[in-house]
Amino acid sequence: MPPRSRLAVTAVILISLAKAGTALNLANAAVVPSPNLTGPENKAVAMLIDEIEKRTRIRLSTGDRWPDSRPAIFVGRAAGLSLVVPPARPLASLLLPAAAGAEGYRVQVIGERVLVVGNDARGTLFGVGALLRHLKMDRDVLEAPGDLRLASAPKYPLRGHQLGYRPKTNSYDGWSVPVWEQYIRDLVVFGANAIELIPPRSDDAADSPLFPLPPMRMMIEMSRLADAYGLDVWVWYPAMDADYSDAKTVASALEEWGEVFRQLPRIDAVFVPGGDPGHTRPKDLMALLEKETGVLRRYHPKAQMWVSPQSFTREWMDEFLGILKNQQPAWLSGVVFGPQVGMSLPQLRAAVPQRYPIRHYPDITHSRQSQYPVPDWDVAYAVTEARETINPRPIDEANIFRLLQPYTVGFLAYSEGCNDDVNKMVWSALGWDPDRSVTDILREYSRYFIGERYTESFAQGLLALERNWRGPLATNAGVDTTLLQFQEMERTGSPQMLANWRFQQALYRAYYDAYTRTRLLYENSLEERAMSQLRNAAAAGSLNAMQHAEDVLELAVTDRVAPDRRARIFELAEALFQSIRMQLSVPRYRAISVDRGANLDTLDAPLNNRLWLEQKFTELRRMPDESERLRELDRMVNWTDPGPGGFYDDLGNPAQQPHLLRGRGYQADPAFWESSLTGFASNRALRGSWWTHAESLFDAPLEMRYTDLDRNAQYKIRVVYGGDSPRIKVGLMANGGIEIHPLMAKPMPVQPLEFDIPREATAAGELTLSWRREPGLGGNGRGCQVSEVWLIRK
Repeated sequence: MPPRSRLAVTAVILISLAKAGTALNLANAAVVPSPNLTGPENKAVAMLIDEIEKRTRIRLSTGDRWPDSRPAIFVGRAAGLSLVVPPARPLASLLLPAAAGAEGYRVQVIGERVLVVGNDARGTLFGVGALLRHLKMDRDVLEAPGDLRLASAPKYPLRGHQLGYRPKTNSYDGWSVPVWEQYIRDLVVFGANAIELIPPRSDDAADSPLFPLPPMRMMIEMSRLADAYGLDVWVWYPAMDADYSDAKTVASALEEWGEVFRQLPRIDAVFVPGGDPGHTRPKDLMALLEKETGVLRRYHPKAQMWVSPQSFTREWMDEFLGILKNQQPAWLSGVVFGPQVGMSLPQLRAAVPQRYPIRHYPDITHSRQSQYPVPDWDVAYAVTEARETINPRPIDEANIFRLLQPYTVGFLAYSEGCNDDVNKMVWSALGWDPDRSVTDILREYSRYFIGERYTESFAQGLLALERNWRGPLATNAGVDTTLLQFQEMERTGSPQMLANWRFQQALYRAYYDAYTRTRLLYENSLEERAMSQLRNAAAAGSLNAMQHAEDVLELAVTDRVAPDRRARIFELAEALFQSIRMQLSVPRYRAISVDRGANLDTLDAPLNNRLWLEQKFTELRRMPDESERLRELDRMVNWTDPGPGGFYDDLGNPAQQPHLLRGRGYQADPAFWESSLTGFASNRALRGSWWTHAESLFDAPLEMRYTDLDRNAQYKIRVVYGGDSPRIKVGLMANGGIEIHPLMAKPMPVQPLEFDIPREATAAGELTLSWRREPGLGGNGRGCQVSEVWLIRK
């Protein structure tokens, strides 16, 4: 080309770049793939075209030559750009410098051209995902920002999620192969590069009424799908047999596992948890896994074997670490930090030889009794929404990620269904760039999954749902504001948006939260009215007072509040079953249990002491003596009164625990290794203050401190040992050296116990109480759990 012509072409390009601030209309664009794409890169092209069409009704054409008269999108690697772009168009010279590293990409608008350039095959895939997150897509509208210039590579090499096709999950067991492919695409768009599968035999039922395919067939299909997109395939494989020191058991396991390995098209790594489930001594477990590694590599020569020390006792943990340090097994590729590991992640990293990388296995799916529980969760939420509810926690998850990921090479998150979908995308995005704004991640989530119009409103709605869970529900008026915001989106949303399961999930939560708050306020007022009747028992007579109180309490059932909100929750539960097979009820949708996400069945669970009071009334009516009934009613009415000079703490209520030593706190310690946390029991017939407790984990103490006590007084302690671990023994010490009681079994049924405090313990006017569970137990770490404490001046 003559010099004058080259100048003219360059001038055209520069003029186009000068207009980069305007949006580029791509409605008539052609997709021009590099001619040498790999299989995963071809999947990326298909994903780009399909996902655009789903959102815009525009299906882009493809071509092998650069069009002259309309916009174009190049997809491929830099070397392929020269194969499709005429030499007269110096686009390659205008490309951003590449971000160094595997899986990186460049996405750039130059004039009327969009370039998606991968550093490698995965980079091309993730570059397409980045473009999709930045496009403006609406009905018959497709635009790219004119100033789009991205050059990026991931911080962490492992970014994935467990996708368990098994009955225990709250939705996955109802998914077909096309649904799985769509979800894998969604994860890819936000940067995930791995999935983790579960074999047919685990700690679960063998079948689900919702399975569209048998478990092994679906496992094969999911491995095939991941391979087609170039993603790593991990297998979570629990060692379920009773005795791996037995040669016949080992031989059977080698055959069973080998058959699974043989059938899967792709396996990159196998992760075997040391417990939860499984319970095998480390020396026997490691001997088994050495043999299983040989079987694994027979079919997948480069596959890795990883193990976690979950649920190990202190003795077993010492044995496990000794094997790693002294034997340094070459067959072992790395160690996994997951729930129920008896030391913190920084401690594990320090204890494990550096040759073994650490993978994080964070529980992002559970809200209580979990690795990273919701801090100070209101008991009304805990008993209704329960452990596996729809749980967008973007701020919490980002805090957990940033505190702990630097000790690892990446993560595959623990998930039991699509209830944690927002959390998955936050982890995936932060795994790529830990410094990203959480709000910006949510804006991309909202733009891509909900729609351009709702980019800001839905993102802010997700943040509001997390704030709904902050502090006491009774005083959190923001819950009602959150519902109003979602109702406005519901009112203005298109039919397609209202059928979108991600919008339905958020809407369900907004209605559920608000309905629960309305019920809580109502039932609290009913209980106060009932207690007023009981306070008048001496004048009205105990039997009359109890009957009047019972009539008031029954209004919670016979005269429900907010029936319109309740009805809408049931409608949305049905919609979610139809759209994404969420099983929000056991009888309606065949969920495996109430605590596995089926919180429609606990929607109307009592939020006050109604069941306990009615039980006590039944007991009192059997008493023949009126004075005895009145004494018991007086004790119930004045339950929390510690008497003159005494103190009362409801340790499960963050607003009524003035003497509890909280420790480092959630922001610095989200796993509560060095902090007390609020825990929950399951028996709703108990007194409400026994539904909750303060607890410490593993061998950490639970501590209370009193100051300005009467130095000349004698004190006693009344204590209620509630909790969800009745078999765990607890001991109590004062001031670090005075035994109040030795390790003892908790009374069943739950009841108050009293112990004298020796005078020397309070002679200085101060008192520190420390509870500990049996040391070195391992397991889930729970058991040191205290519901109520009265310090009574005798």
